[in-house]
Amino acid sequence: MNDTTIALVTGANKGIGREIAGQLAALGHSVVLAARSAEQGEAAAAELRETGAEASSVVLDVTDPASVAAAAAAVEARHGRLDVLVNNAGVAGPPGSSLADQRPGSIDLAVLRRIFDTNFFGVLAVTDALLPLLRRSAAPRIVNVSSSTASLTAQTDPAVHAVVYAGLATHELPVVAGYVPSKAALNAATVMYAQQLRREGILVNAVDPGFTATDLNGHTGHRTAAQGAVAAVRMATIGADGPTGTFSGDDGPLPW
Repeated sequence: MNDTTIALVTGANKGIGREIAGQLAALGHSVVLAARSAEQGEAAAAELRETGAEASSVVLDVTDPASVAAAAAAVEARHGRLDVLVNNAGVAGPPGSSLADQRPGSIDLAVLRRIFDTNFFGVLAVTDALLPLLRRSAAPRIVNVSSSTASLTAQTDPAVHAVVYAGLATHELPVVAGYVPSKAALNAATVMYAQQLRREGILVNAVDPGFTATDLNGHTGHRTAAQGAVAAVRMATIGADGPTGTFSGDDGPLPW
């Protein structure tokens, strides 16, 4: 068996996903950059190959069952197994929508369903499709990119309705019935998968990238994409004695 670690990152053509792929490649991983656009995914992979990294791309729309199945088949044909899965793809809302569509009392259910399709159901679909390949790994890892805005502890803190991102600044927690609950559901699913898979040695953890400047927030975040990738890369590379079923950021565990 090839000793090179095979890692797949969803939403890897830009932003945090691109940085996660780049940092894993720099550690010697063979990275598969998954993206909805074949052209954008391959362009990002080509950039990594120019640095000497082993990188390839695969078309993957996490909301499309046929695309998910085809991506899993492509990874199997190319590598025969998968060691690391980073579920990074996510949306704050579908194009053309606004935060008003997610406000309790005035929600647009179609908007919420599209958010959950990507941030929650898409993660489960991709994870289940790739589990057979992860089970062929000697050290399988699953990392779900979540958000500290999904912390119910922080959201219900009457004293300080804000969250500290990486100790640098505070950012008001959004009151929305789409994005935040989708990430809270992802955290719950992380725990369930960790419980189910721990006996197989598959470690499953959720991470918070912090308030990172990406397309998701209109580049209003104060952290760089490279900084936002750190927690995911750390959990993707933990040893056999590493944690499972946790939620953490750069500085360690975060409250659920």
